[in-house]
Formats: sequence, C-alpha cells, structure tokens
Amino acid sequence: MGFLYWAVPVALLTFLALRRWWSDPLSPIPGPWFTKWTDIVLKSHWLRGNRMKYVHDLHRQYGPVVRVGPGEVDVADLAAVKEVHRIGTSFLKSSWYRDLTRHDIENLFNTSDVKFHSTRRRLLSSPISDAELRKSHPLIDARVQLALQQMERQMDRHGVVDVFQWWIFMATDIIGELSFGDSFRMLEQGRKNQYCRDLESISATEGVRVAFPRIVSLADVIPLPYFHQSAKAGQRMEQYAAESVQRYKQLMAAGENRTEALFTKLFDPDKGGLSDRSIIDEAISFIIAGSDTTANTMTYLVWSVCRDEAIRARLLQELATLPEAFDDHHLRRLVYLGQVINETLRLFSGVPSGLPRVSAQDVTLAGVWIPAGTVITTQAYTLHRDPDVFPAPECFNPTRWEQPTKAMKDAFMAFGGGARTCLGVHLARTEIRLATARFFRVFPQARIDGSMSVSDMDQISYFLLSPRGKRCLVNLW
Repeated sequence: MGFLYWAVPVALLTFLALRRWWSDPLSPIPGPWFTKWTDIVLKSHWLRGNRMKYVHDLHRQYGPVVRVGPGEVDVADLAAVKEVHRIGTSFLKSSWYRDLTRHDIENLFNTSDVKFHSTRRRLLSSPISDAELRKSHPLIDARVQLALQQMERQMDRHGVVDVFQWWIFMATDIIGELSFGDSFRMLEQGRKNQYCRDLESISATEGVRVAFPRIVSLADVIPLPYFHQSAKAGQRMEQYAAESVQRYKQLMAAGENRTEALFTKLFDPDKGGLSDRSIIDEAISFIIAGSDTTANTMTYLVWSVCRDEAIRARLLQELATLPEAFDDHHLRRLVYLGQVINETLRLFSGVPSGLPRVSAQDVTLAGVWIPAGTVITTQAYTLHRDPDVFPAPECFNPTRWEQPTKAMKDAFMAFGGGARTCLGVHLARTEIRLATARFFRVFPQARIDGSMSVSDMDQISYFLLSPRGKRCLVNLW
C-alpha cells in the first residue's frame, strides 16, 4: 500500500512531463533543458541586473535563436531582428510593458494597439523632433555649462568629482524643464531632491518589477517597506506631475508662460490634445527615460575616453577646431566626436536587454519555426557584440565608425528600432554632443580617480543600464 502511495503520483508526474515534452511546440528550439519547464533562471538574472549577459552567453552557446523560458525565445539574427522591429510589423509589444508601467492607462510606451501608437506618436513626436528641439538648444547648453561649473566647485572642495551624479542632475533638469516648463533645480542645489530620490526608489525595485511585474500591483496590500516605499514614490511623482501640469496650464491661460514645453500643444483640445491624466502619464515616462539613459551614456563616455590617451588626444584635437562661441550646429560637423558617441552607445546602450514582442501568427525567424503567441525578445547587447559585424566587439574603438557597413548600421539599436524607435533620440544626441564637447574643452586633463575599479563600472540593467557602483569619480586636473 505504501508503495502505491508514492508510485501513483510519481507515475502521473512522469506522464505529464513526457506529455509536455512531446507536445511542446518549442521543443525543437535549442536552449537549456530547464527552459521547457520554467523561466526562474532568467528571472534570477533579471533580479541581479545580469539578464543581458546571461542571454548573450546563451546565444554564444546555442546560436541566434535560443529558448529562455517555457513560452519565450530570444533572437539575435540580424535579418530576423529587422523583421521583428520593422515599421508595419505584426509583432506587437507583449503585456509585459503594461504590467511594468503599473498603470491601467494606455500610453506610448506600453500600448500594443498599432492605431493608438501611431496616433499618439504623431502627437508627441512633433515637439521633440530635431527641428523643433533647435529652439531649446540654448536651454540645454545652459544646463550643460552649469553642470560643469558645479563639477569645478566640487573639485575645489573635495579634490574629486562624481560625474555620474552631475550628469544625472543635468539630464533630469533638462527633461524636467522641457516637459513642464520648469527645472527641478537639482544642479543649483547640488543635491538630490525628493523627486530624484523617488526616481531612485522606483529604480531600486526595477529588478522585481521586470521579473515579476504583477507583484507591483499588490504594493498596497503587501506589508513590506520595499514595495510600500516604491508605491509611495510613484504616487508622489504623479502628484508632482499633476501639480506641474496645472501650474503650466494656469500660466498659459494668463499668458505668462515664458517657455514652451514639449507638451504645450497637447493642452489644446482643438489640436487633438490629450487629457491631463494622459499628459501626466506620458510626462513621467519622458522624465524616467530621458534622465538615466543620457546620464549613463555620458558617464561611460567620460570613463572610456579618459582611460585611452590616444582617443582623448584625437578628440581634443578635433574639439580645438571649434570657434569660441560654438553651438550644436558646429558639433554636428565633428566626425570623430560622432564616432566616439556611437561607440559609447554601442557598448553601453541605455536599454541593452530584451524587448519582448508577440506575433499573432506562426512565424519563421532565422530558419526556426516559432508558433503564434510565443514571446520573442531581441537585445541590443548581443547585436552590438556580434564579432562578424563588429570585430573585437568588446574593444572601445571609435574609428570602426569611419566607414560603417550596412550590417553595422542595421545592427545598431541603441535607441530601439522601427516604429518603436525612441522619440528622444534627437534630444539625447544633442545633450551628449554638447556635454562631451564642453566637458573635454574645459577639463582636457580629466582622469579617472585611483579609487575607481573596473567592477564599479560593470554594466547592470534591470531595464535601464547603469554602472554597478553608481558612481564615476574623476580628477578634473
């Protein structure tokens, strides 16, 4: 009797396992054996900020299409990635994006509705287009110069500067002023305010949110400070955004608004404007996406250039050709500056990890049949390290962009791809050009402080990239 007590459930479990094995349509796709049953290993790497490296290693072991979970595959074949992200594609964003944003409100980031995305993108893209942003170049440049002044003061007082901190203050102030018509004034204060701390609080839970997105919706009922504080931070961010929107509307009504914000036209219902709730939601997404990403890129750029004297010398030589009163118009002509920026974006992409999509129909990618409903992810981290496209891929080599091949251009996905390319690409490049040029013109002898280690700058990503040490200490002279 005791034997039967154990034999029956064991036999049943064995039968179910074999049935799953035989009937699983993803079985032919290579990958670790356990991915047929669970994605817990993938999620554990999410929680450690190491997903992109884990998946990259899987591609090196199993090939361009690899299974990473019971219903998920990752694709690193260039032609297949182009198909997934091309304009007009049938590959839609998965529900993961809606879960991640913690809102029931549909926005540009989380929508899977093609028509909604097209309409909303047209509405939001105009004020942040390259042409429209030229009006904001003086504002951006002023913030860049203020950041450098504050770095110099910190160097005088402490003998070392944390450029990571100042780039975050700069980027957050810029996107805040462009979004709401008023800066967060973190550069003036030289310290984190409540809004910045709330951004950090939300970032601190990113690992859990991306691995277990639905758990965030339980923050109000889970009696754990870890979740409660993050939920409160999100509520304060929404409250601040709502107050900023109301203040800006009042200034507009009184004819007192001195600065046209990115969302000014969205307040006008006669021009297809949005509700206050939608504007708030989009603005929060803009600020989160427009602060950490630019700051991290600038941090890694300074780190990379300061560690290679040949690259620094060539960059300084080119920057020396600029007139004293230069602006972004002059910087666009600097070839080597553009190459340094592209190489930084290649090795240190703002969003290096998977971008999940779902196809409503069966597809064949890289010669592999994938059934409808499967989550298909792609990641810039692996595309940017394909040795067939980028020889010596881990080497920081700006000159590889002197004559970029078509494959290099196609594989470059630092800002996403296709219809979902980041709206802030022009703003980001403008900030990075101005910040790089002014930093190395003012501090040509800047060097990495001896207390910094390579592990401090190890890349981690829960969704957005950042250095593990959350700092980059530099001696300016």
